[in-house]
Amino acid sequence: MTATPDDPTTTPPGRPPVVDLATWQAARDELLVREKAHTREGDAIAAARRRLPMVEFDGTVEVVGPDGPVPFLDLFQGRDELVVYKHMWYDGAPHQGQCEGCTTTAWHLKEADYLNARGVSFAVLTTGRWDEVASYVAFMGYTQPWYSVRDVDGPAGGNMGCLTCYLRDGDRVFLTYSTTGRGNERVNGSLGLLDMTPYGRGEAWEDNPKGWPEGRDACWSWRSDADGNATWGPTSRPVPQWTRPGATPVETLGRRGHCH
Repeated sequence: MTATPDDPTTTPPGRPPVVDLATWQAARDELLVREKAHTREGDAIAAARRRLPMVEFDGTVEVVGPDGPVPFLDLFQGRDELVVYKHMWYDGAPHQGQCEGCTTTAWHLKEADYLNARGVSFAVLTTGRWDEVASYVAFMGYTQPWYSVRDVDGPAGGNMGCLTCYLRDGDRVFLTYSTTGRGNERVNGSLGLLDMTPYGRGEAWEDNPKGWPEGRDACWSWRSDADGNATWGPTSRPVPQWTRPGATPVETLGRRGHCH
């Protein structure tokens, strides 16, 4: 039997209506108009972002990396632009107790080859003590450069949980842009792909049709137990940690992370 859009028996509850290809294409074309308008508005916002003023600060302020203290200027690696992610940190927490929100951002920025090709360097900054940070970086298998900005004021240090951009002019360093919260989503390709699927992120705040699976707390799927079950319990850790070679069930958490 051919499914038709006006036949309520053809589509189970919680599923998109079943239609023919021509009907689907018409609806898709209608949505495309809105998507193109959204893209153009994003382009206009990016243009305004490039016109923001900037703030100069002391590029000789020291941060701590694998080779000890280095001037912030070194993070540019000789390039003129720098993007950093400022990773929240919980002193003394086990690896599985670090922030799952920051983990998902850093995990999606594991390599910076395409940024480097455009003359942009990338680094992760955090307020943790370097010995703890170095252990965590090795545990996660991160390859991008990490630095501790403990006790370093902004714009080099300051608030964490942010994507921040800098510009260099010789030995002069400038803050040009920073965003946080959902502004960090632009680097999380998984969220972008989930937004394209019928059930989306599965979060309670989403506007879904009647009968859709019930949404849960924001970021509910970012922690899981050893069996892959989403949980915030004592056996959970940020999801990417389970993909590490030799990953085993965890001990009781010393501190629960916080999604932001």
